[in-house]
Amino acid sequence: MRIVVALGGNALLQRGQPMTAEMQRANVRVAAQQLAPIAEGNELVISHGNGPQVGLLALQGAAYEEVETYPLDVLGAQTEGMIGYMIEQELGNILPFERPFASILTMVEVDPDDPAFGDPTKFIGPVYAKDEAERLAAEKGWHIKPDGDKWRRVVASPLPKRIFEIRPIQWLLERGAVVICTGGGGIPTMYTPGTRQLVGAEVVIDKDRATELLAEQLEADLFVMATDVDAVYLDWGTPGQRAIGITSPSDVASLDLPAGSMGPKVEAAASFVRRTGKRAAIGTLAQLQDVVAWQAGTRFEPDRVPVA
Repeated sequence: MRIVVALGGNALLQRGQPMTAEMQRANVRVAAQQLAPIAEGNELVISHGNGPQVGLLALQGAAYEEVETYPLDVLGAQTEGMIGYMIEQELGNILPFERPFASILTMVEVDPDDPAFGDPTKFIGPVYAKDEAERLAAEKGWHIKPDGDKWRRVVASPLPKRIFEIRPIQWLLERGAVVICTGGGGIPTMYTPGTRQLVGAEVVIDKDRATELLAEQLEADLFVMATDVDAVYLDWGTPGQRAIGITSPSDVASLDLPAGSMGPKVEAAASFVRRTGKRAAIGTLAQLQDVVAWQAGTRFEPDRVPVA
């Protein structure tokens, strides 16, 4: 079975943890223990979040004032390499030596006319108290928004249009490699209007939407989004909250979910199932094996066709 797994940011850095290389490696090691059984006997593609890492690199770059901070596309490429390296190494310490791995720096095209450029919504970087966030926003020209009881920087998040490296990813899968790609939604790129000149974009592409496009183009049998919540919930945060088990694209079409968290995941899962007729799921990394076995998480199946 060909499985595409999108690792949520919590697989690398949990909320409030110090953003050290040692902490990230420890979290990747835990993720690898859950991914290894999935890799055995299946074709596995892994994507991952990078919001905290990109934000940290931007802050570190800004501290050195003699050189302008690198743009988000370059920072995205750096984090794809860093995180891919850690995943490769930790998975390689568990799986048989003969199993090949490859991390692919993945460029993803966005449309410069996407309306998302006018409404930044994608969280990047660490969390701040409100006063600190407002000070940084005024200092650096950031957009900020509340994230739970804290505040974070937000940037535009246009829709992914094309994955440029889809052919080498396919080639590697056919030869048995575990592939890590499209990290953080991919490296955001766009064509200069009226030309064939490809340039970077100062945005962050939603990881789940980009991974859905990846899963669709790879003709995956299963698309899984591993997050820190065990399922999609109705009436979340209320005494009457209840988890959704098995559902379908039409069943979730009318749900009103947070745009910055669960909303894109549900949209990505529903889109994949609707477009491919295959299955998708949302669940925790700790339950990944049960999610793949169709025994945990919110599981999306194709809409049932009424019998005539």
